[in-house]
Amino acid sequence: MSSVAVLTPESFAEHRSGVPEDEAYIPTYLEAFPPLPENKGAPGDKSGEPAGAWGSKIRPIKASVITQVFNVPLEERRYKDNSQFGDGGEEAKVCLDIMQRTGAHIELSLAKDQGLSIMVTGKLDSVMKARKEIVSRLQTQASATVAIPKEHHRFVIGKNGEKLQELELKTATKIAIPRPDDPSLNIRITGTKEGIEKARHEILLISAEQDKRAVERLSLEKVFHPFIAGAYNRLVQELCQETGARVSIPPPSLHKDEIVITGEKEAVALAISRIRAIYDEKKRKTTTISVEVKKSQHKYIVGPKGNSLHEIMETTGVSVEMPPLDSCSETIILRGEPDKLGPALTQVYAKAKSVMVVEVTAPAWLHRFIIGKKGQNIGRITQQLPKVHIEFTDGEERICLEGPTEEVEQAQVQIQDIIRDLVSSGPTAELRDGTYHVNPMLCVSVNRIKEQYKVSVWIPQEPDRSGLVRIEGDPKGVQLARRELMEMAQRMENERTKDLIVEQKFHRAIIGQKGEKIKEVRDKFPEVMINFPDPAQKSDIVQLRGPKNEVEKCAKFLAKLIADLMENSFSLSIPIFKQFHKNIIGKGGANIKKIREETTTKIDLPTENSNSEMIVITGRKNHCEAARDRILAIQRELANIKESEVTIPAKLHNSLIGSKGCLVRAVMEDCGGVHIHFPSEGSGSDRVTIRGPAGEVERAKRQLLQLAEEKQVNNFTAELQAKPEYHKFLIGKGGVNIRRVRDRTGARIIFPSPDEPEQELITIVGREEAVRLAQKELETLVKNLDDVVEDGMVVETRHHRHFVCRRGQVLRELAEEYGGVAVSFPRTGTHSDRITLKGAKDCVEAAKRRIQEIIEDLEAQVSVEVAVPQRFHRAVMGPKGCRIQQITRDHEVQVKFPERDDNKLPNKPCSCCRGDAAGQEPPQENGDASPEAEFVLRKCDVITISGRTEKCELAKIALLALVPVTEDVEVSFELHRYIIGQKGIGIRKMMEEYEVNIWVPQPEQQSDVIKVTGQVANVERAKSGLLERVKELQAEQEDRALRSFKVSISVDPKFHPKIIGRKGAVISQIRKDHDVIVQFPDKGDEQQDVIVISGYERNTEEARSAIELLVSTLQEMVSHDVHLDPRTHARIIGARGKAIRKTMEEFKVDIRFPQPGSEDPGRVTVTGLPESVDNAVDHLLNLEEEYVSDGRRQLSAYAYPPHHKQSLSCSNAEDFPTFGAGLAPKQTSAWGPKKF
Repeated sequence: MSSVAVLTPESFAEHRSGVPEDEAYIPTYLEAFPPLPENKGAPGDKSGEPAGAWGSKIRPIKASVITQVFNVPLEERRYKDNSQFGDGGEEAKVCLDIMQRTGAHIELSLAKDQGLSIMVTGKLDSVMKARKEIVSRLQTQASATVAIPKEHHRFVIGKNGEKLQELELKTATKIAIPRPDDPSLNIRITGTKEGIEKARHEILLISAEQDKRAVERLSLEKVFHPFIAGAYNRLVQELCQETGARVSIPPPSLHKDEIVITGEKEAVALAISRIRAIYDEKKRKTTTISVEVKKSQHKYIVGPKGNSLHEIMETTGVSVEMPPLDSCSETIILRGEPDKLGPALTQVYAKAKSVMVVEVTAPAWLHRFIIGKKGQNIGRITQQLPKVHIEFTDGEERICLEGPTEEVEQAQVQIQDIIRDLVSSGPTAELRDGTYHVNPMLCVSVNRIKEQYKVSVWIPQEPDRSGLVRIEGDPKGVQLARRELMEMAQRMENERTKDLIVEQKFHRAIIGQKGEKIKEVRDKFPEVMINFPDPAQKSDIVQLRGPKNEVEKCAKFLAKLIADLMENSFSLSIPIFKQFHKNIIGKGGANIKKIREETTTKIDLPTENSNSEMIVITGRKNHCEAARDRILAIQRELANIKESEVTIPAKLHNSLIGSKGCLVRAVMEDCGGVHIHFPSEGSGSDRVTIRGPAGEVERAKRQLLQLAEEKQVNNFTAELQAKPEYHKFLIGKGGVNIRRVRDRTGARIIFPSPDEPEQELITIVGREEAVRLAQKELETLVKNLDDVVEDGMVVETRHHRHFVCRRGQVLRELAEEYGGVAVSFPRTGTHSDRITLKGAKDCVEAAKRRIQEIIEDLEAQVSVEVAVPQRFHRAVMGPKGCRIQQITRDHEVQVKFPERDDNKLPNKPCSCCRGDAAGQEPPQENGDASPEAEFVLRKCDVITISGRTEKCELAKIALLALVPVTEDVEVSFELHRYIIGQKGIGIRKMMEEYEVNIWVPQPEQQSDVIKVTGQVANVERAKSGLLERVKELQAEQEDRALRSFKVSISVDPKFHPKIIGRKGAVISQIRKDHDVIVQFPDKGDEQQDVIVISGYERNTEEARSAIELLVSTLQEMVSHDVHLDPRTHARIIGARGKAIRKTMEEFKVDIRFPQPGSEDPGRVTVTGLPESVDNAVDHLLNLEEEYVSDGRRQLSAYAYPPHHKQSLSCSNAEDFPTFGAGLAPKQTSAWGPKKF
């Protein structure tokens, strides 16, 4: 049985009476629950407004979700053939894609007439976007054009394109408006027939509205614009309201006479007539007067935002024309009716004199004293004279006062009084010295002076080169500080700076570890400042600064230190057989330590794991050599090591060593690892040292001499001088001439590179007889080239331009290739066909043959057109045109690309087009099929190749091979993300490796097709690489599937810590041994006893067996509590648990000690196999007994402390007892109690 509580006005009052008065306001019952209105009038009567809060008008809330239904007739459906009944096919896929991208819900149904009924549900924006996409993708598209004036296009687009977007959504069409630089008037509309009609109607309506509007421009003198605008622009605003036209008057800062009126034609005409009437009247009645007013006062006449000028215009009707701010003119022109110019002039002068600006001269350093502490001094003035603005400028010796004249004069007097008082009291002193801002070591002294004399010392900053130091404070303190600073300045005059050149590699050695060595130097020369350059600067300059004598002493000391470092930095490397390194080191490093100490050198040996045999000795040269001899002596003593020297010319050393030492290394390895040492480069020594076993040394010696003999025989060198311009001719085109000489003689001919200083030197290397023969042939060629002849030949004038065009490039190539031959063509206009060639006889003949070949090529030249779609031209050219340049070089042809054509509509085909039909496509009607348009050849697609017929054909084949192709590769959608890789690394690597573009579909498409675009060969390689990658990924997937096998095992949670082990050691070993993942339950899991093992099936089974074996061992274990004296726990555990770990490892048990504050602090738990536990407990009890007895002995020593020893006294009977006396009572001896 439920009860309902009703709150009445009385109960509400009773409820309210119990509330304290000081709490927040609580509304009355009527305020909280106003009565509903009684609608007694007619339903349409609005005269009586309902009272109370319920009577307010509430707007109906529009539904956030809407539904639209539209139909697509059969003839307009894009996908008409379905595979089978109930299968939506492509239409269903398209709708699913649209639903995912827009968020709208789409339902499809098929009518009896095979038309498509579509219902779209969702939010308004989603529904509109979905509808547009459905129409564009499921309904065949038609296109049409509508022509409107060019100036109306911007109104169709709207602000930021909003109008155009709204129109496209509303009509579900695509509207293409020509660019501003395109003179076309046609707007193209693409969509359904119904949508096109709607869009066409809306565009024509917009254009019709713009036709009704008019824009007029009036050119009226700028000086009369203020009369048309009126004071505060009221007149022009009234005009706009009355006529409905919009009047735009240029602002005063813009010097334009043009006034623009826009609006309806009638309204514009009325506004123009009114404006002209005002202009004519003012031009007829007004006159002008000019006045001179100080430039600084102009801003007070203008007022804030020009309000003062508007005020004068409003009260007098006079326009005040001010000169521009950047002008030096001080003339102000007043324009108006003659009887009103007087009052306006009075107002202008009044406003000009209303504000006064005064400058008070005061030294910049006094400004802060004038302002006072926390602005107290200046604050008193501004409080008395609030309208005065006082401005201090940093670095300038002036103070600006601005405000009413009387108040400014009062402020000026007060500030001048403050300045006079400050100057007379003399709280400052100045001294001029340029060293204070240079020497930072004085900062400490200056800070001490500030604290000692209670003064402020102002030292100029680095940019200020004045050297003026100011001291401020109490007069007495100022004088004392000044005296001390002057003394410091005199001391600083003796200071100097010196730069030392020290190689940067020695800087760290001079500084020492943690700056220890340089600290010693600074302690020795405390007055000298030593600055080292930053390591990143790579500078060798070390700067010393301080007193002259100290700097010189420090420089000498550092020079000596550097000389020692340089002398001790000599390094020597010697090869020692690896097996003897330990003998050289000696037991505990005794041998090597002794050598180091006796020779004062640093000896570095390679690590034990290193394959290097080199021992590096560093120190003085003679010390290093002594250490080397001692180390070699040890090696000779240990084995049958022989050292032999062989003489080989120094010029052959590099060739014997080989690239990166490969030849000499092969000899060393072949001869049992002997050591071969060549002298350092530049020493000029011919001695090569061989060290190793006696037999191997002789063998290596024979091999080296044999190699040297072969190198010497084949290394005969001769040199030849020839002018650099002959070199190309001697080499020949493609190296044909020099190759002929090389093949006949077998010698190697080396021409100088462009960066070598000796450009005329040609080097011939090889066997002596071959070198002599090649030298003779080359000398003959050079001699022939030195014989200069002049010859001529006939070249038709129509071919002359080919040779001289492009700044004579062909002639330059001829001169470079044929020994500098000079070819002269007749001047233009002479009609001569004879050319002159001058140069070496052979060069002239070769040049003539080459010119004849060029002429034959020109006469046999044809042009071949190759059709390549314009979008592929950039790919065909390659980076910076490299691919085309290669084709022109290889095939000796010219390749010309057409101009770009940005117009998307196909142009008329050129002469090489096939087919008759060309031109613009007619508008497509609904229901017509819309297959992909075939490639229509345009002028911009034709590439022209010029040259010989056969070469043009080869070039054409090469050119077409560069045209990119696109091929599809089927790759499972699940593998796409692995192919792309993290942040696209994988796909980028493949594109760079194969030089192709790889397009992977978006995840939303769920497509298995990857497109590869590029050259045919590259695409094939990329496909193979992609398929290979797919195989790898599939193998990895299969491996992951095999590795995902899981096995669960139930283990009592109390054993989990034991299975995990200390710091996870046990479980880590199981994971490593069996290559599995072992997961233990979390704290919040329901099944706390389940351990999951993941990995290969076999491995998981083995891991489970290992865990089960471990658990069975743990189950056999027992725990035994033993009580040990808590005082012995620390000693049993040992430092950092070392002792207890050793005990646990020895007995194979686990020992747990109680935590601090435990109830039973003596209880120790031992866990393990029964026998091990018993042995461990016995061991612990023995340790306890031993440690307790040790403690007792220590306590007994404290209980009987030793007596203090005193000097022996001869008179004391205890110190020297008498012998032979009677028995005396037993007494304690001074030496302590007797022990038996």
